[in-house]
Amino acid sequence: MSDPFDIVIFGGAGDLTHRKLLPALYRTVAEGKLPAGSRLIACCRNPADVAGYYERADEALREHLSEGEYRADCAEQFQQHLQPFELNITEANHCWQAMAELLDSEADRVRVYYLAIPPTLFGECCHHLHTFKLINRNSRVVVEKPLGYNATSANAINEEIARYFPESSIYRIDHYLGKETVQNLMALRFTNVIFEHLWDAKSIDHVQISISETVGLEGRAGFYNEAGALRDMVQNHLLQLLCLVAMESPHKMKASSIRAEKVKVLEALRPLRDEEVLRNTVRGQYVAGNHNGKLVPGYLEELGEAGSNTETFVALRAHIDNWRWARVPFYLRTGKRMKQRCAEIVIQYKEVSHRVYPQEAGPLTPNRLIIRLQPEESIQLTMMAKDLDTLDMRLQPATLNLNFSDTYKRFKSDAYKRLILDAVAANPSLFIHRDEVGHAWAWIDPIIDAWQKADEAPHLYRSGTWGPPESDELLAEDGSAWFNAGEHA
Repeated sequence: MSDPFDIVIFGGAGDLTHRKLLPALYRTVAEGKLPAGSRLIACCRNPADVAGYYERADEALREHLSEGEYRADCAEQFQQHLQPFELNITEANHCWQAMAELLDSEADRVRVYYLAIPPTLFGECCHHLHTFKLINRNSRVVVEKPLGYNATSANAINEEIARYFPESSIYRIDHYLGKETVQNLMALRFTNVIFEHLWDAKSIDHVQISISETVGLEGRAGFYNEAGALRDMVQNHLLQLLCLVAMESPHKMKASSIRAEKVKVLEALRPLRDEEVLRNTVRGQYVAGNHNGKLVPGYLEELGEAGSNTETFVALRAHIDNWRWARVPFYLRTGKRMKQRCAEIVIQYKEVSHRVYPQEAGPLTPNRLIIRLQPEESIQLTMMAKDLDTLDMRLQPATLNLNFSDTYKRFKSDAYKRLILDAVAANPSLFIHRDEVGHAWAWIDPIIDAWQKADEAPHLYRSGTWGPPESDELLAEDGSAWFNAGEHA
């Protein structure tokens, strides 16, 4: 976009803003993508946050940008766009009127309101935007997950926002969808006939989607103990990735077509209820353990209270009941305090139908496609090949590796930067439609209900491991095993 625009961040002094949004916006300046005259308005509740905002913003950039990315001249240019603003969302006072006067000085600009605040405040914030006439025809609102704690609360939040913004102006963000590798997943599928013909139940044995974190609560104790891993990660991130893996080709690469195909996947997810939930899911909670040579506390120690059954780990087996994916299990897994930080999609292909080489040539490893989203972004394909270090006919797996940081020297992925600029440009392709939220909760809610009825404590696992042994058993029932980062064959 060449025209200047305004981005207003509610929660401008919060953790998300400092860790993700400010570095993302800095990169737009560094890459020349922030037009002259654009304003980045960070709303802070406390006067003290406003007073020292520039210093703390600079500290955040130094801490959270990649090594060598921070430049003093660029940081100075970035701060020329940055404007802290005192405003308490819960008080309909003169600060809102001052905000209206500030924005009305450039009344026809695109305005992006980024709600980096708890979902319980979304409705009140949008109400004040409407009351003080801050919503114009070029306004959009970006909202962070989680949207509620179940289908009912999510629908209530969506209804509140919809009173003031049309659906076309509501951008529900999932930063995993902004990762370049996720976009490359669709390019891989829909522009390469070699993969599209091998992307169904005839060729694929199973699919694994894992997001593992090494951190614990990180100051989110209150929220996390109410939500748990299923609500925090599976309902949004993991189900969105599942949709992109499993969906049919859209008619065109436009938002409405992509969203329609994703909804079809969510509708085809086989419901899990009652005993089916207990057979196909595993809940875990981390206890104290060793991570990188350092003893880290358990969940209850971090929480500061005993008796919580909140899960910090979830593994589950899902099925998509359609022609393409009949009888192909999808294994989803996420957890905190795990051995490595990683997000990846593993497409495990079936074994060859007939072995032509003798046993002496060595075992055959089925083909495997690994799409890594973090910490690095890469695509790997494992296939069988002859061992060239011997004249004998020996077979071994070989990996073709496309690491984007190696291949594209100027590659710096920033999902938040991409998604913010997409919101400015009114491109909703990588955002989540209300229908998707509703269908995702419709599948998740019965799982939560079954857990609550069973009233069983989560399985314990040591910090610094890959989760409870019961999650390994879930795959072992089908003759499979988790493909753990750093332990690949």
